[in-house]
Formats: sequence, structure tokens, C-alpha cells
Amino acid sequence: MRRRLLAVLMVLMGAAALLLCIPLADAYARGRTEHLLLQRRSEAVRFADLADRMRSAADRAELSAEIGRYAQLYGAGVVVVDSSGATVARAGTGPAAEAATDAATDDSPRVGTSDGADARRRALTGRSTDRLPTLRPWGPRTVVLAEPVGRDERVSGAVLMAVPTEAARRDVTVRWSLIAAGAFAAFAAAALVAAGITRWLMRPVLDLDRAVERLTAGSLHARAVSDTGPPELRHLRQHFNTMAEAMADSIGRQRDFVADASHQLRNPLATLVLQLENVEPHIAPGPGLAEHGRALDEAERLEELLDGLLALARVESGTAELTEEDVSRAVRERVAAWTPVFRAAGVDLVAADLAEGLRARTLPDAAGRVLDALLDNAVKFVPRGSRVEVRAGREADGSTAGPAGSVGPAGSVVVRVTDDGPGVPEEHLPLLLRRFARSPEHQNVPGSGLGLAIADEIARISGGRLDVGGHEPHGLRVELRLPASG
Repeated sequence: MRRRLLAVLMVLMGAAALLLCIPLADAYARGRTEHLLLQRRSEAVRFADLADRMRSAADRAELSAEIGRYAQLYGAGVVVVDSSGATVARAGTGPAAEAATDAATDDSPRVGTSDGADARRRALTGRSTDRLPTLRPWGPRTVVLAEPVGRDERVSGAVLMAVPTEAARRDVTVRWSLIAAGAFAAFAAAALVAAGITRWLMRPVLDLDRAVERLTAGSLHARAVSDTGPPELRHLRQHFNTMAEAMADSIGRQRDFVADASHQLRNPLATLVLQLENVEPHIAPGPGLAEHGRALDEAERLEELLDGLLALARVESGTAELTEEDVSRAVRERVAAWTPVFRAAGVDLVAADLAEGLRARTLPDAAGRVLDALLDNAVKFVPRGSRVEVRAGREADGSTAGPAGSVGPAGSVVVRVTDDGPGVPEEHLPLLLRRFARSPEHQNVPGSGLGLAIADEIARISGGRLDVGGHEPHGLRVELRLPASG
């Protein structure tokens, strides 16, 4: 957004600079053209006055000498014609003289001299040249102006002057260059000011965006700290921080309530379990004893559920700082600790292709705690005679899974647990990470239904995620992805 805002401001300033510079440059070009016309017209009036007073050969010689000196000094071409168009006097050489001659004779006028022929016809009717083509750096190279000899009904001829415009065009070029340089300097200064204004406007917005991102990621202590920007954005920052405080306080009270309730219920529940166990020897064999056993199982299941709720509340509190964890070591240790449990359950636990040097920045012992939940889940639901594999490796972000154990570019550390059991129907896979969720065929298996939900929360707070899917040809695949460090 900052770049888009800056681009809009730059376009507007560029358009403003052009709208100011173009009229200014055009006005100077017109003014310089008018100045040239006034300068040369005064000379043409003097020559017309000499031609009007010409009576003898001496007067003709004086006129020829005057226009000759002028043509030599300014590189111009001057032609004096009578009322019939016949040439009376001529001076000058080169393109200017040719242009003046073409304008005087009106024979096949060269490019740029058609205006001169028109000026001659106007002069023979008693009208002076009052306008020249506007001079610009690229042309015209020569302009023609005419002045009548005599006045009104006594017009006896015309003075035609073809004037080079090199000096005037050079002045226009220099002035246009100065205008362009000034416009560029003004644009650069305005761009610096616009960049500063953009930063001033966007700094509180970016700070709010980062705070919202951290808040969305679960960091309830995230706040917007920027105290710059317009008053409206500062008020928005205050309102956001107030909202974040209220939300954090509400969520904190909810978590505290769950944790306190779970903790407070454990003691009376433990007493109830103990009393049920003490009553068991006094119950005669029969239906009463079976009902007593079921009540004891339900009490123990409730106790396990409370433990799970307490653990989930502790995880969701997010008070622990992220630390660097040796994932490779954690996986080896947990597999070694669970191997006897799987052996007693008749399930083969195998660690295959465990890469070395896998490190991630996570909650303390996140990989080990999540792997405990995954292996506990597997030993409960995978039937005897099945096989559970644990793999760990690193994958580049956005890439497909490569060979297990391969170490590629810094991306995600992946711990994958797969089994060849019956698996879970595809439509039930999204339910596995929900709290208290179970597939219909596993409703009677001991457990609280919070194991995978707690593992998913640990992964999320650690900056990773937990993915659940099917395993070919049958079974379940659970992947823990954590951001790699180093």
C-alpha cells in the first residue's frame, strides 16, 4: 500500500509539474518570437522609409549599402520590390537570401517560405507582418517578414526580410533547459516530501498490521506501539489497543476458569475414585459389582479428561518463550521411550531415516510433546500386528515431500508418523484435530479426545502446523511441520 500511495502521489506531482512547465515554456517561446519580430521589424521600417524616399541613383545606392551592411551583419536576406513585384534591391547570401527571393518572386516557394509569400501580398496591400511562427528548438530555421513601402493608397512596394532564427532558438533551448531542470529539481524535492509523508501516514498502519498479525497468531500481548501519523490513525491505535486488552483479558479469564475448574475438580474426583475403590471389597459378586466397575471406569475417564483440559489451558496460555530445540534428538528419545509400550501392545514401532541436525525454534520440548500425543494415539487405535513408522527430515517451503531424511534448503522440519492400520474415513479426517472429537468406531476406546487438539495447539503456537491425511495403501499419516532454524 505504501508503494501504491507513493506512486499515486508521484504521478500527481509529475502531472502538476508538466502542467506548469509546458505553458511556461510555450510562453517564453512566444515572447522570444515577439521580441525577434519587434527587433527586425524596426529595421524593416527603416529600410521601407529609405525605399519610399528613393528618387535618384544615389538614393538607390544608399539603400543598397544599408541593406548590404545589415545582411552581412545578421546573415539575413533582404529584398526590396516595387508594387508590381519587380526587385528593386537585394542583399545577402545563403539560405536566408534564397528564402527572401522565393518570398519576393512567389515562384515555387521553399518549405517554410509560403508564409513569406503571404506576407509579401499583405505588405503590398499596406499591412505589416504582425505575427511570426512560434520559435522552438527544432525550428523554423528562417522566418520572413514584410513591411510596406509607403502608406495607404500610396503603397509603392515592400521590404522582405528573411531572418535566421539560430540565436533566438538557442535562447529558447537554454531557457527550456533551465525550466526542465527547475521542474526536475522541484519534482525531486516534492518526491522526497511525498516519501516522508507516505512514511508518516503508513507507519501506524504497518504497525497496526503487524500487531493484528501477532494477535491472530495467538500472541495476546501484541499491541500497536507507533505514536506517529494523523490524529485519526492515532485514535485507531488507541482503540485497537483497548480492544486487544479487552480480548486478552476475556480469553485469559476463560482459560483461567478452565484451568482452575480442572484443577479444583481433580481433588474431589480423586477422592471419589478412592472411595469407589474402597467400596469394591464390600460389594457382593453380581450385577452390582459390574455396575461398580463401570462407574469406576467413568470416574477414571473423567479424571483423564480434566487432566487434558488442564494441559490444553496451559498450552493455550502461550506464556512460554520460544526456544531452539534439537528435533532429531527429541524424536530419537521419544521413540526409544515408547518402544516398550508398543512392544507390549503387539505393534511394531520403527524409526526410519531420521536426519541429523534438525533444529527448530518452538515451545520448550514441542516436538517431544507432540510426538508423545501422536504415539499415544497410535498405540490406542492401531491393532496388534500393525506397523508404525516415524520419519524426520527437512523440506523446502512449498515443495513436495522428498525422500525422508533429506536435508534441503532452510524451510520446514517435518516429523511424520504413519501406520498401516485401518485408518480413518476421509470425511472424518478434519474432525481428528477438534477437541473431544472421535470417529464413531472408536467411541469406546479410553481417552479424552484432546490429545491431537493439544498437539495441534502446540504446533500452532510454535509457528508450525499439524496435518492429518490418509496413508497408502491404508492407514493414517500425521505430519508435524515446524519452522527450521539456522
